[in-house]
Amino acid sequence: MNKGLIAMLLVLGFAGQKPVEVRYPPTDAGLDTLAARAEAQKQTASQFEVFHQFRFEDRLQASGISFVHRIVNDAGLTYKAVHYDHGNGLAVADVDGDRLTDIYFVNQAGPSELWKNVGGGRFQNITAQAGVAVAGRIAVAASFADADNDGDADLFVTTVRGGNVLFENDGRGRFRDVTAEAGVGLSSHSSGSVFFDYNKDGLLDLLVCNVGRYTSNTRGANGEYVGLPDAFSGHMYPERSEQPVLYQNLGKHRFRNVTAAANLKPEGWCGDAAVADVNGDGWPDIYFLNMMGANHYFENQQGKTFAEKTSAYFPKTSWGAMGVKFFDYDNDARLDLFVTDMHSDMFEELGPAEETRKTKAPGESVLMGPPDSFIMGNSLYRNLGGGKFSEQSDAMGVENYWPWGPSVGDVNADGWDDIFIAASMNFPFRYGINSLLLNNSGKQFLPAEFMLGVEPRRTTYTPWFQLNCAQLPPIRAT
Repeated sequence: MNKGLIAMLLVLGFAGQKPVEVRYPPTDAGLDTLAARAEAQKQTASQFEVFHQFRFEDRLQASGISFVHRIVNDAGLTYKAVHYDHGNGLAVADVDGDRLTDIYFVNQAGPSELWKNVGGGRFQNITAQAGVAVAGRIAVAASFADADNDGDADLFVTTVRGGNVLFENDGRGRFRDVTAEAGVGLSSHSSGSVFFDYNKDGLLDLLVCNVGRYTSNTRGANGEYVGLPDAFSGHMYPERSEQPVLYQNLGKHRFRNVTAAANLKPEGWCGDAAVADVNGDGWPDIYFLNMMGANHYFENQQGKTFAEKTSAYFPKTSWGAMGVKFFDYDNDARLDLFVTDMHSDMFEELGPAEETRKTKAPGESVLMGPPDSFIMGNSLYRNLGGGKFSEQSDAMGVENYWPWGPSVGDVNADGWDDIFIAASMNFPFRYGINSLLLNNSGKQFLPAEFMLGVEPRRTTYTPWFQLNCAQLPPIRAT
């Protein structure tokens, strides 16, 4: 029997009987270590040189936000190791010019939602009047940017084979779908997107990252494309790759695909990318993630083309990269690079005491290269200047378990940027702690999620799906 199908909270409905709730496993793996983790973190308080005597509070209920992320069946009922679990989840911007930050949530099996900030920590669902539900599509990621230079935040949403969408904002939080005239409605396994002015003409261009073909042509119950049974090894089949796409902004809601002309052709399954002037020549360069293999750095050639220079700057990269951020962690006026690596953690089960070290690599055939040519874990590249970077993830304390996307900000207002890393996983480790790493004056990052009230977070006892056992075929013991 496929344990992946029963390793979630089920509601079993037997013929002629009232459905009975069954929790399997009895508790989420990871919950039983929370108390020990909290105590261990408490003992590190003397190491902090920076302000840490403050706490966060869970204000979701008071906010009025009732958005629920609905998953496609292949992420639950018919669970497969596909890539439907990727995406940034939300994007924030002031969509109506009231100087309050609003939130757009992306959804899979249901409409995405825009929640207006009405002040005082309260939000109101304005999806219908805003016109940004993207109903009937499997939304993955969203980006706000002023794509038409009129001073307000437009919205771009990526989907899985449903066609990506560009919405023009009228400045009052009402949006118009301009995808067709813009020419950016690519139908692919799209993921992250980045707006940046690659040719410095004053217009924001658009980079769309595509993962690779992990679905079949069969449609599921929610209209989604059913995942391939060998989706997780899809990187081993070059014909399934899908290249990132660079669109040049021509103005007036018109974009042109310039990927080939710009010589952008990174290999691999690209979930996201980040942009920064890495070599200090005044032109924005691109660092591409690869979820299953080597990442790629492309240097901007004065707004005309890009040249791959990965080996010159980053000879080893994280193998299972999921999130990326450029920021100056040591305040030396040079941008450093942080990459989270989740997929490397899927090959070896680690306990709490082992989670800070690099994991054991699988075979060369799966890695598509020698194990010693990759970093099996997070990467923190310190910018030394002069085109030199030094990988410092272990020394700086930025390793964690099952990391997804990182966010960066100065949470304690001490002048040093801190890191928040969203983490967790499906069966059997549905509860993995999120990490809030305080920057200890540029010397190291110290975990503080328990000290600051970010962990433990609220857990819910909610059935993932309903299963009527009377309708199932006989199960053959294995």
